[in-house]
Parts: sequence; structure tokens; C-alpha cells
Amino acid sequence: MSEQTVKLIYFAWVRERIGRSEEDVALPAQVRSVRDLLAWLQGRGDEYANALRHPEAIRVAINQEHVDHREAVAGAREIALFPPMTGG
Repeated sequence: MSEQTVKLIYFAWVRERIGRSEEDVALPAQVRSVRDLLAWLQGRGDEYANALRHPEAIRVAINQEHVDHREAVAGAREIALFPPMTGG
């Protein structure tokens, strides 16, 4: 299985902790779900580990649609990571 290239977009404090607003990455074949993606990103360096320390709190959108962490990433062109939303 070949690598898939996807644009990752980071918002709010996720962006601040990682130190960039977006990047294009080649996902390894073992990254099949959003949960896999978050675990893989945590291993990319201290800034990612810090930003994604509580992955269950991170909200994710694939191709501009909010998804569950069990969602497959196959075919994704863009994956956005958001901190939890507050307010009302």
C-alpha cells in the first residue's frame, strides 16, 4: 500500500503549540483512521506531542466535514484539527 499525501490544517491553540498553521504530509500506510493519525502525529516531535497530549479532546474535520476519531482517512485531501469548542 502506498503513502497518501494530505494537507493538515491546525487551528487555535493546536496551531500555536505545533508552530505552524498547515503542512502537507505523506501518511504512512498504517495510518488508516483519525485515531491512527493523531497517534502518528504525536510521535513527530515534542511540539506535536504537547499539542495532542489529549487526543480524545481534539475535534477533526476531513474535507471540511466533522468526523469521529474512528473515521477512515483514505481519500482525504484535507484534515483539520481543532481544539474543543467552548461557548454558547
